[in-house]
Amino acid sequence: MSKRRILSLWFPRLGAERLMRMARGLADGPLAVVADQGNMQVVASINQAGEEAGVQVGQPVRDAHAMCGHLLTRPQNAPAEAAFLTALRRWAGKFSPWVAEEAADGLVIDLSGCAHLFGGEEALLSVIETDCGDMGLTVRLGIADTLGAAWALARFAGQQAGSDRSGDAISQEARATRARAGKRRHWTRGGTAPPAVTPGGGARIAPPGQSYRALSPLPIAALRVDASVVTQLNRLGLRRVEDLLGQPRASLARRFGRGLVHRLDQAMGSAPEPVSPARAPDHFAVRMTLPDPIGLKEDLMAGIDRLLPTLCARLEARGRGVRTLRLEAHRTDQAAEVVEVGLARPSHDRHRIRPLLEMKIDGIDAGFGIDMLRLQAIQTEPVHARTLSGHAEANRAVRERLAGNTAVDDLIGKLGARVGMEAITRRHPVPSHIPEKTAQVLAAAWSEPASDWPAAVRPRPLLLWSPEPVMAPDTASVPNRFRWRGRDWHLAEASGPERIAPEWWLDDPNWRSGVRDYWVVVTKQGDRLWLYLGHGGTMSPGWFCQGSFA
Repeated sequence: MSKRRILSLWFPRLGAERLMRMARGLADGPLAVVADQGNMQVVASINQAGEEAGVQVGQPVRDAHAMCGHLLTRPQNAPAEAAFLTALRRWAGKFSPWVAEEAADGLVIDLSGCAHLFGGEEALLSVIETDCGDMGLTVRLGIADTLGAAWALARFAGQQAGSDRSGDAISQEARATRARAGKRRHWTRGGTAPPAVTPGGGARIAPPGQSYRALSPLPIAALRVDASVVTQLNRLGLRRVEDLLGQPRASLARRFGRGLVHRLDQAMGSAPEPVSPARAPDHFAVRMTLPDPIGLKEDLMAGIDRLLPTLCARLEARGRGVRTLRLEAHRTDQAAEVVEVGLARPSHDRHRIRPLLEMKIDGIDAGFGIDMLRLQAIQTEPVHARTLSGHAEANRAVRERLAGNTAVDDLIGKLGARVGMEAITRRHPVPSHIPEKTAQVLAAAWSEPASDWPAAVRPRPLLLWSPEPVMAPDTASVPNRFRWRGRDWHLAEASGPERIAPEWWLDDPNWRSGVRDYWVVVTKQGDRLWLYLGHGGTMSPGWFCQGSFA
């Protein structure tokens, strides 16, 4: 007999009750969470008031409003529901360390060797129901030897097997199929299933070794098979699990696929189905409790020097580098001073991290004294080890090059500690012939320096701005005199034109002047400007100035 015990938790109203927890005012009436399915909206989750009003999950929203005129609907937020289920998984960790999420509204817990800590399985279920009631959640539970059996009891315990057909067709269909089922020898070899005994009142707990008895009266949908397979089996007169256990396995696999037989074996324990808990996320944090409060900058840095090597060693052991680091200074009056620093590149080198913390340490108010320091890596990224190989000269050259590459990153980190990482940017090339679209602005801390700038066929100005109108006659060549920015300019030299056409597949408002002829203009005042003549599209033609060669 297997000593494994599995607990399945099902939250049938997870989506609606999550919203009710966030906004208590939603608990007054029927509430439905709707999701897009094809070209229509259907009900994905409802609260208890909605169920009492007759609304059902999977029902079109228009039908739900016809049944309940005062139904309140909210769109489904699948990522938020997944995050809420993850929080419930962490809560369930107090019952067993082996907890896994299941689908979108359930949890699976391996209770082997844990139930006696709570006074037995019945007492454990009472504790879970009490906790969920305090959290405002509806939960249904099932305990069995296998994951499939626990899943079935949590969702179908106490339900009677029904059919979508009625009338004389039900009593007359597939009599021969049911008659042949009792002439077999063993259910695994096509024979008779074990005797079915319905647990009293739809029991949620299947005693050890009694999965056959507990699952036999349940509908076939409890085996986690497709709805189309359930419909076909019902039409053959097979509506309960006990009806299916008495059928030849080869015939079932040949007609309905191996998936049905595999699900049956998983529920009965003939096929393994392990519980795979989610891996705990990496957590990098160190702290130090001080015997006496401190307040001097030198003392704070001495504490950081004690914490930082330990944190960096943990990061290096896991092949991670910190991008955002938080320093918490807890004061004796229960307040906390928090500073954060960011790095341009992920690193676990304490010599690169310490100067950034030292720059921020002046902003900490020690108050009546600091009695605990804590360092936490908020954001980390993988750091790949670099192996040097070759001759001694080559090793030295590579080492010097790698050491030189960190200077820019350290500069970005120090500037970012002052003005913020988002304020430091760099430009990268973009494949476009439109002058203002040939480069894009990226954050310097999250991008690499561009090394693939294409060579310019024609010179481009260093300063580029939005086109500004120039007062000049509409001539094909640059006029000898024009007015721009309230000043008169006289032509000394001009080269061009360079014709640039707009992107015909886009309706760019800035290019409604049509085809442009660009000229490099040198004025007698010494300025070198970039002018163009717009030939007119949806706008009137004319001269414009767009840049300056500084």
